[in-house]
This record gives sequence, C-alpha cells and structure tokens, in this order.
Amino acid sequence: MVEFALKSRGYTVIAATDGQEALEHLERGGQFNLVILDINMPRLDGLSFLQTVRANPAWMAIPILMLTTEGQDADKERALALGATDYMLKPFKPTELLTHVSKILGQA
Repeated sequence: MVEFALKSRGYTVIAATDGQEALEHLERGGQFNLVILDINMPRLDGLSFLQTVRANPAWMAIPILMLTTEGQDADKERALALGATDYMLKPFKPTELLTHVSKILGQA
C-alpha cells in the first residue's frame, strides 16, 4: 500500500524486503530523498538501520520516516532520538502517508 500510494503521486519508489537490503541500496550509491521503514524488519531491524545510517556522514541528512505498528511512547522516543525525521503508526490512510511525505520533503 505504501508503494502504491507514493507511485500514485508520481514518486519513484525502490522497495526493499528488509533492512539489510535497504542498507545495500545505500551502499551501492543510491541517491534517496526519503527512506520509509518499519521497526520490525528481518535481518536488520529499523532501529539498527537508523543507527547505521545516521553514523555515516554520506547518509546522515536523508530524511527517515518510521512507519510501524510499534505505538509505545518509548519506541517513538527511541526512534526520534536515533535520528528519525518523523514517526507514523500503522494502520494508516494513504492520504495521511502522503501528507507526511510532502511535509518531510518540503512540499507542503
């Protein structure tokens, strides 16, 4: 649903099946305007991915939207402390996602 909503607004989307694959896209030199990720992912969870990205000067400015089922305040606080740009809960409405994305990308 995330990919469909973004593509419907003309965004180019590169999807990864897990955190490790997403990191590999970055390591291959991919240029990304935004990363959307979940906390719960196989091989490399979202918080570990976030930590890795924020520790690399080449990637530290990439906005990261956490889109997750983890609604505890502690989860949100940890993600934001690690450098997440925004935090959104599942389930979500596509229009809500697009509003967050537009805001993050400065298109609001």
